[in-house]
Amino acid sequence: MTEIMLKVEKLVKKFGGLTATDSLDFDVREGEIHAIIGPNGAGKTTLIHQLSGLLKPDSGSIQFDGKEINNLSAPQRCLEGLVRSYQITSIFKDFTVLNNVAMSIQACEGHSFRFWHSADKDISLAEKAMKVLIETKLEEKANVLADNLAHGEQRQLEIAMAIATSPKMLLLDEPMAGMGPEESSSVTKFLQSMKYKYTMLLIEHDMNAVFALADRITVLVYGKSIACGIPEEIRSNKEVRAAYLGNG
Repeated sequence: MTEIMLKVEKLVKKFGGLTATDSLDFDVREGEIHAIIGPNGAGKTTLIHQLSGLLKPDSGSIQFDGKEINNLSAPQRCLEGLVRSYQITSIFKDFTVLNNVAMSIQACEGHSFRFWHSADKDISLAEKAMKVLIETKLEEKANVLADNLAHGEQRQLEIAMAIATSPKMLLLDEPMAGMGPEESSSVTKFLQSMKYKYTMLLIEHDMNAVFALADRITVLVYGKSIACGIPEEIRSNKEVRAAYLGNG
């Protein structure tokens, strides 16, 4: 059986009288893409804040790679290998694509005092960054300013910067947000090329992307999981279709 990388048990988060996460249970297996979907107000953002360490749950357990992480800060979770893409970013738009990735490697290696040191002057660092760009299919954009990238390419760069930290698992919060069909399709293909190399938790509204990428899908409604299964099971689930997909 595939090892469980992330395990959430009986997770609860309340804001006054609102229960945003309601005794939630799910797990993410090593190497899979597990998508979390649900209507607005389902609790997806609150969930990913708890997983990344920006919010502390009221009760319940978050275990990552066999370790309880409830009390770890966001930076500590990042060092453990649980990386939310924008924790490493936002991208530095006045720097090249190569230098953006190089700075993520610097931060991961603990060389914060060299943060503004140009990757162009550090051959070893530049070589490491270029390997990441080749892996993420951005090598042709290495010397382009990040500000000059298309929106989809900037999201791709954010993921490349996260990958540069050698994560065990990526938390991807709506990577297709703000994209048209063509850009969304391009980023979907990019993430498909990363499949099985990285364990991913994907929160996304674009259902075409979700069904193309996910090995399993958990559906949230009012902070509860109403279904979890492979895409075919979720697509045919009457409760899910009524609650979220709009054709119950």
